[in-house]
Amino acid sequence: MELGLTEKVAIITGSTRGLGLASARALATEGCRVVLCGRTAATLDEAARDVGALAGDGRVLPVQADVTVAADVERLVAETVAAYGRVDILVNNVGGGAGGGIETPDAEWQAALDLTIYPAVRASRAVVPHMRAAGGGVIILIASIFGREAGGRMTYNAVKAAEISLGKSMARQLAPEGIRVLSVSPGSILFPGGSWWKRQQADPAGIAAFVAQELPFGRFGTDPEVGDVVAFMASPRASWVSGTSIVVDGCQSRAF
Repeated sequence: MELGLTEKVAIITGSTRGLGLASARALATEGCRVVLCGRTAATLDEAARDVGALAGDGRVLPVQADVTVAADVERLVAETVAAYGRVDILVNNVGGGAGGGIETPDAEWQAALDLTIYPAVRASRAVVPHMRAAGGGVIILIASIFGREAGGRMTYNAVKAAEISLGKSMARQLAPEGIRVLSVSPGSILFPGGSWWKRQQADPAGIAAFVAQELPFGRFGTDPEVGDVVAFMASPRASWVSGTSIVVDGCQSRAF
């Protein structure tokens, strides 16, 4: 299926590994010009070579940036527009939350907000004027099934639920301007260096028991399975999808 993404310009935050990198690969494969960002130069360069092999010369822009810093978010968008003249797609991928239960201290709550909500708000706010000028665009937030139902750490639950709610609010506000906004909610996804991979290395038997009990297909999801959904949702083929959360979890979740 032709997705109609050729020459679209896409920014993906946190795109040096995992779901961000998988989204960048999928978008590059569909013909997008892709803007990668990450905090570490070495991993950013590696990701740029990886995605560049799919996108072609001059079609990948790596920007070293820490999206928890407001000025870096503004610079990320400014460098994108300077290089490519527009922003058509934003994938807000950076996020997470440490801590545990109700005893989690304020500092860890604040860190979860700083890592997840503020980057998404700032990046979305920065790209909207460019999307508005172009007559439309797509903003995608990478949330989680544990933003839709109980599960995982309390802080993670809260910030992922906030992302889904933020997506809905922005979608209602921006629809008249031709800008679609939605979230993608993955279940448990396994990729090298990710949280599930680390747990699997530390406790193979425990994780095998988790898979048997919680994942009906008997395996973890993979990052390309999420990246492909991101690419489709960013495309004109999904033109009537906005304000919702697309679950990619192999029927792991219990919600209707």
